[in-house]
Amino acid sequence: MKALKVIVIGGGPAGLMAAGQAAEAGADTLLLEKMKRTGLKLSITGKGRCNITNIADISDFISHFGKTGPFLRQTFARFFNTDLMTFFNELGLKLVTERGGRVFPASGKAPDVWRVLLQWNKKSGVSINHSASVEKILIHNERVTGVVSQGREISCDAVILATGGASYPSTGSTGDGYRLCEAAGHTIIPVRQALVPLETYGDEAKKMAGLNLRNVNTRMFVSGKKKREQFGEIVFTEFGLTGPSILTLSGEAVDSLRNGHKVAFSIDLKPALDEKKLDARLQRDIDSRGKEQIGSLLRGLIPREMVPVCLDLTRICGEHPASGISAKERVRLRTWLKDFRLEVSGCRPFAEAIITSGGADIREIDPMTMESRKTKGLFIAGELLDIQADTGGYNLQAAFSTGWLSGRSAAQITTLPKKNTSKKPKKDGFS
Repeated sequence: MKALKVIVIGGGPAGLMAAGQAAEAGADTLLLEKMKRTGLKLSITGKGRCNITNIADISDFISHFGKTGPFLRQTFARFFNTDLMTFFNELGLKLVTERGGRVFPASGKAPDVWRVLLQWNKKSGVSINHSASVEKILIHNERVTGVVSQGREISCDAVILATGGASYPSTGSTGDGYRLCEAAGHTIIPVRQALVPLETYGDEAKKMAGLNLRNVNTRMFVSGKKKREQFGEIVFTEFGLTGPSILTLSGEAVDSLRNGHKVAFSIDLKPALDEKKLDARLQRDIDSRGKEQIGSLLRGLIPREMVPVCLDLTRICGEHPASGISAKERVRLRTWLKDFRLEVSGCRPFAEAIITSGGADIREIDPMTMESRKTKGLFIAGELLDIQADTGGYNLQAAFSTGWLSGRSAAQITTLPKKNTSKKPKKDGFS
């Protein structure tokens, strides 16, 4: 029986996984990558360390995707975190599990993940064409017949679209896949930044740029109402805020801003103390260190970089003796320590977003196979789909899992005779 011909568009995590799986399942597989090499974004993900997955159980895992999570249940039932870890171990990539269940390559080097995937693809028989952008997916009678790449038609039985989103465009994720999806009849949910640093009004953040706060509680308010909160780490920057907690909350913040709402973050610098205990702590410090200046006393409560900002916002003179602080000033200080507010003015560009929110509407994708419900033989995987999760390895697992399922499914589709619409058949590009 003649092998099916499968074309994978995009050489990121989903594309590399899909191509290798399709080839191992017996398909004659061609991967088309628009850049000079595959895996550019994969090589820089996770601050260069590549958080490939998380050891959370499936229910917890899915909860990190919000309302789109249930779509992935069937995919994860076929290929999940333990399967991915076994897959990499068998390829010779050692892994380590760190705080929060995050799984990384033991080397701490993201390029190692790309290298083993590339070697596996080549060993599996995948043909890879670099600098090969795709202008069009050829469709006849609602069925894929091939693609047009660099002006040349290449026929095939199935196409796996895994071009990534619009984040980090310098790595090749420039949104081409959305155009190809839409041309194939798919609805594209509006694309916006996610897991992205946020900009804030005022110069408070700028004054503390570089300061990293751990173990603080961050609450997000939308039009004055508390929506979500996140305990963990935040980082102040020249433009505003970043860090794991901020990135986790950023997607909803961006959507709220787009809808015309005001967004503010309230930072609780002393989450282990309620207001009564914090007030008692302040009083003890004042009683024991009353002769010191208030600014000096504050350095025992908050990082040095925060002291000028605190004094400015609470309208307290830092040069006065701590024993001279008034009851009203103590209330303002206590309130600020539990509720330091920064209003969000916007978000950073796609070039700084870790992932993209929005994309191909998952209601038009079969979760059992990742095949399009609009076009037979078209499969969509990875960040191109409208599925987004928190930081922690969840998004890469989704890319690998949807890539795995689409590759396996594409290699097993039932083909029908296709009408050749080209006047002159051209070389198909397969090895």
